[in-house]
Amino acid sequence: MAAVLGDWRRSGSRRGAADLAAAVELHVLDGRLTPGTRLPAERELAGALGVSRTLIGAALDRLREAGLVESRRGAGSWIAVPRRRGLEPAPPEAPNLIDFTRAALPAVPGVLAALDAARQKFAGELLDHGYSVLGLPALRERVAARYTERGLPTTPAQVMITNGGQHSFALALRTLAGPGDRVLVEQPCYPNTPEAVRSAHAVPVPIAVDPDEGWDIPGIEAALRQVAPRLANFVVDFQNPTGLRLDAAGRERLGAALARTRTPVVVDETLAELDLDGDPGAAPPPLAAFAGDSAITVGSAAKSHWGGLRLGWIRASEELIGGFLSARHALDLGSPVLEQLVLAELLEDPGASARRRREDVRAMRDALVGAVRWHFPDWAFRVPAGGLSLWCRLPEPMSTRLSVAAIGYGVQVAPGSRFGVHGGLESRLRLPFAQPPERLHEAVRRLAAAAASVGPAAGSGAEVPVT
Repeated sequence: MAAVLGDWRRSGSRRGAADLAAAVELHVLDGRLTPGTRLPAERELAGALGVSRTLIGAALDRLREAGLVESRRGAGSWIAVPRRRGLEPAPPEAPNLIDFTRAALPAVPGVLAALDAARQKFAGELLDHGYSVLGLPALRERVAARYTERGLPTTPAQVMITNGGQHSFALALRTLAGPGDRVLVEQPCYPNTPEAVRSAHAVPVPIAVDPDEGWDIPGIEAALRQVAPRLANFVVDFQNPTGLRLDAAGRERLGAALARTRTPVVVDETLAELDLDGDPGAAPPPLAAFAGDSAITVGSAAKSHWGGLRLGWIRASEELIGGFLSARHALDLGSPVLEQLVLAELLEDPGASARRRREDVRAMRDALVGAVRWHFPDWAFRVPAGGLSLWCRLPEPMSTRLSVAAIGYGVQVAPGSRFGVHGGLESRLRLPFAQPPERLHEAVRRLAAAAASVGPAAGSGAEVPVT
């Protein structure tokens, strides 16, 4: 706790309790102290911070009044779910609005050619019933071959074609988690992940991912022992929104912990193909290579090829695939045949389209990095080696205010709270680089104007005219 708070006392201030409460509140809103974090006893915390127990008690009283801390006699104190602050942006109506909320790319150039090739095979499919709950054999074979090439031996029997990554996760939740079960979720995370957990009437338990340090593996090991989750979810390849990638040593340790506790884990590899700086052939092995038969690897064509295909897949043990098959009968009876034929064509020789995709996204990333550095020199971020977004640290907790103001300047951004399991993250803003460079420059220019209207500390300090 002392390490997280750091130098919390304001220079020259004699309001020690207020300063300590403000420091705790900042770390709660920034996501470093997640809801459910148990606080040390007052005497322990006083000793660690070098202050009186009276000051600690007064600070906790302030935090309890603000709804950031809850306490119960005999059970101690813990961080509570922060109350929502500000307003969510209203749905936009401006025709020239730039949508800065979606990390979604246009289709790769090869989709039309793949469609033409798929049409020739489609006639033969018309003679069959068209229901393929597991997916077309040709597509499953190509997905399995891709995993084998990456160091995870896979057979087609271990692959199920789904209607996208989110559909795959919903199937895993339906099969493995029930009401009240705990599910480990990264913090920050893709917003639809905790929503899917709640929709299954399960409980999302946040695990902090530091934007600089990455995954706290010892903390995850402790959570696996103490929380006893029924399921875990990780994005270890260019995590959304931080862009971080877990190295091979980290995967080995994390996989061993999951296997040791027999915790099923959904590994989302939606962004794995968007390695912008490295050699994709030298990427670390999939996490499933270390986690054993409890690993469920989820992939998607949404980022690598096109979201409009609405196709994804699950790679798991044959036993788990059987469970997903049973669960799927209650939801749908398979994925569209024509789209599967198209994706199978695209995966027959994925090298050229993947290289072109990475080149295009790299140019978008570099354009956004340059624009943010020019208009917001006081914003901090690390340039991600892959993925589709910058995860920016703002100079003050004002993400929601900025997102509301931005609508008036013709740009829509998602506040940092959307990426927190229980809100917070008010000092963070995700900026996707999934649009042409010139549009990214214009979006940042408009955002700078919105930041200037919110307050001089929010942006570069200069007025930026918008027409």
